Amino acid sequence: MDTNDSGHDDGRNDSHHATPPGRGPVDVPYVYPLGELARAFTTALTHHDRRVRANAEERVERWRKVLTGMADGTLTIGLRTPVAELPAWVTPQVVRGGFATGTPAASGPLLAHEAVAAHRAGLPAERRALFAHALTTTGLAELTDLLESGGYAVELPEEAALLTVAWLADRGETATALELLDVLEPFADRLRFLPQPVPAAPPGSDSAIVYRWTVAEVRRRLQQRRPHAGVEAMNEALTVWNPFADELLEHWLKTVRNGRILARAPEPKWREGAAALLERYRALAAEHTCCGKHRRPKENLFILRTALEDLVAGGGLDARRRGLVQHAVDAMVRRRGVPGTPEHAALRARQAADAARPTHHAMAQLVAERLADLPPDTGAPQARTFTVAVTPAEYEATGLPVGADVPEPIARLVHRALAADVPTLIAAGVVPSAEVLATLTPQLVAAASAAAYPDPRLRRLMAAAHGAFRNRRSVLLLDLQHQVRFEELPWVRAVEQHRRSTDPVRATAARALADLGELAVQGWPGTVLPNPLTSQLATLARTAGLTLPWTEELAADIFMGTFTAKFPAAARTAAELLNGSLYAAYYGIDYATVAGVNASAARDRQGSPGAAQFAALCHGRAGVDGTTRLSVAQAGAVIEQAQILTTHNLALLAGPVGVSPPSGWAALARSAFAVTCRHAARIHGNPHPLRTVKDMAYAWRQALFYLSMATPDEQNTALAQFDDDAAGCPDHARTRLAPVLAGLRLVHAGGNLALDGGPTDSGARRLLGWAPTGHHWLQAEPAAQAAIHG
Repeated sequence: MDTNDSGHDDGRNDSHHATPPGRGPVDVPYVYPLGELARAFTTALTHHDRRVRANAEERVERWRKVLTGMADGTLTIGLRTPVAELPAWVTPQVVRGGFATGTPAASGPLLAHEAVAAHRAGLPAERRALFAHALTTTGLAELTDLLESGGYAVELPEEAALLTVAWLADRGETATALELLDVLEPFADRLRFLPQPVPAAPPGSDSAIVYRWTVAEVRRRLQQRRPHAGVEAMNEALTVWNPFADELLEHWLKTVRNGRILARAPEPKWREGAAALLERYRALAAEHTCCGKHRRPKENLFILRTALEDLVAGGGLDARRRGLVQHAVDAMVRRRGVPGTPEHAALRARQAADAARPTHHAMAQLVAERLADLPPDTGAPQARTFTVAVTPAEYEATGLPVGADVPEPIARLVHRALAADVPTLIAAGVVPSAEVLATLTPQLVAAASAAAYPDPRLRRLMAAAHGAFRNRRSVLLLDLQHQVRFEELPWVRAVEQHRRSTDPVRATAARALADLGELAVQGWPGTVLPNPLTSQLATLARTAGLTLPWTEELAADIFMGTFTAKFPAAARTAAELLNGSLYAAYYGIDYATVAGVNASAARDRQGSPGAAQFAALCHGRAGVDGTTRLSVAQAGAVIEQAQILTTHNLALLAGPVGVSPPSGWAALARSAFAVTCRHAARIHGNPHPLRTVKDMAYAWRQALFYLSMATPDEQNTALAQFDDDAAGCPDHARTRLAPVLAGLRLVHAGGNLALDGGPTDSGARRLLGWAPTGHHWLQAEPAAQAAIHG
């Protein structure tokens, strides 16, 4: 197996889970999809938001397809070709957890651009007709024009297929084009092979410029914003019902004598005015329906209005009703003053100003209109220019007040379309996590990988196809299978001979690899590299000509106890870098033993050299019997030992890739320790602390690696800083951190921690994230911690 294969999604979708020796095949249970179906069904029935219910209904249908396919055998979950009738290159529709639904992602009703193409060509609205038309002289000419202009978007890899046929035909490579068509033709009636025409990107666009969302996505989100019911009700109360209540109050005050209402019978003119007020009330109530406060019996407006209705109808007020009206009038005058007085007028003016402020909904529609003229399928280099205050021209068109600022939530949406280099996006807060960084890197990786194609049209096409391929969701895999690779797509294979791996291409990819790795560790030093980002790093490494064993985070709930060859290879790379280091001493790693797990070792039953030895080593270090079925906690403990031995890609970045953080390794160590402290503070009172404990241990491992890369003097300084940082934590966090820091100081002074990492006489411990028993020592309350380690 290629040691560079890697998944594209979360750990559940990774490819490194297998049936251990001596056990039967693994059947994927129905529990997970049944649970997801139940959750989606409940949301579809009960959620208050119509759009959320509609989305949940779609999820219900997809999970129903999963379960039906699993039951009737048309789906085999765990294979890289889960749908029997579809080859591996077809992009599957995948739901949460890596479960394929059986439906190709590129199938379904014709999209708008396909319908337009069929209408323009006078064709039936069918994909096979469009496929056949694309192979005519006219159709190939249209595709060639798109290749020349670059005015197309590829959202799924299949949409690049016919463009590749057109490129081959234009080059005179008819035989290769026909071979590719033979592969595509059986699916011509089902799959979408045509790209979407879009405005062409400006010439010379910088490939280092990326964006989180397209302009089209931002506009869609803005247009979907709905008026906030509470805000609408408040504004209606301020602009409609409060002024009307003032009118009612003024009318009742006309009857007051010596502080008492209705001191004498109302005059006919007063009754006429009352009737007019009630008529106006009925008109207002019919028009303004957001606020229901005026209908509540305990509200002053309701009391004054209903009493007025009784009087106008010819009735009178009994002592109770008269008392209620008197109380309402007195309370309104006492709270706000008499209508028309300076105090009362100032209050109503402030309230009117509050109500006149534009709503988020109105501002969202304005900003969406500002973005309307931008190319929809790219980012906006000057995103901030679209979040300026309302202009006089916009006031004329919308009535929104001149100078009104765009609310921060709206501005944040727009800034997600900012097109800039990655450091700029990180500094602007557009990239808040390594997971978000991973969603941007396909744009960079696609450009770097496609640089190997000398022809500019093919280079642009392969970059688009590569970017679309990285949107392909991984399927759940068992038995050490690997996800489908970009190179396996038939249209990519068809142009492989035109790929040139030159020194400049490799150098560019190597620089991009180092820059991306540096951004990841510098930006989020206490976070493990997410699998999608690892996948992108692996692709860049291959383009740079580097054969490196990148490893993914595995899912404990489907891990079956063994590894692929890249794991022992990654551990050997770590051994070369960390032998004799603080990291090795803290985790009790004998790197001579690790180095002995080499490629010349006997192959295990999956054919992976050294993997069986490596798995046995991880089981032994975790204290887990490798011959029995693992619980989730035991599997997690074994996986964690593999992460410790391999450093989970940090050794690759610091070693072969050559990452050198500008702030220095010691500064990164302190930053990672700050993350460790934050997690430690979140354990106390947490009803489900194990995830937090795991994250704390992973951040601590990152800190130890960075500290091991620092000089001895820098290590001494950092240890003192760790103590200072811990001293600033809450008491319960400081108590939990104490044995961890004691363990580090013990090892730094030349001592050794117990083989099992348990407490020494001084209370020093080794911090690990998983406990094979399922109960972690960090779960104990601080008082118990102090008693144990005191």
